[in-house]
Amino acid sequence: MSGYLIAQLNMTDKENFKLYAETVPESVKKFGGKYLVRAGEFKSMQGKWDFTRNVIIEFPTYEKALEWYNSDLYKPLKELRQKGSEGNIIIIKGV
Repeated sequence: MSGYLIAQLNMTDKENFKLYAETVPESVKKFGGKYLVRAGEFKSMQGKWDFTRNVIIEFPTYEKALEWYNSDLYKPLKELRQKGSEGNIIIIKGV
C-alpha cells in the first residue's frame, strides 16, 4: 500500500526554500518516492486555501514515507524547509 506526503506551504524565506527545493528531490528518489504534484497552478473549489505551494509525493509504502521523513539524509533538508516556509504536512496511507 502506497504512502503519500501531502504538504501545503507558504514560503517565508525564499533563499532557504530555494536551496531546499533544489536539493530535496534526490533524497525523495533514494527512498523510492516520486512527485505527483510540486507547486503548479490550482484553483480552490471550496473553503479558504491560504497556501501558495502544494506538494504530493508518492512512496512505495506508508512506512517508506515515514522512513524518508525521519531519515538522517532528510534531517538537514527538513531544517532548511522549516527555516524557509510554514504550513501543514501529513503522511497518509493510500488505498
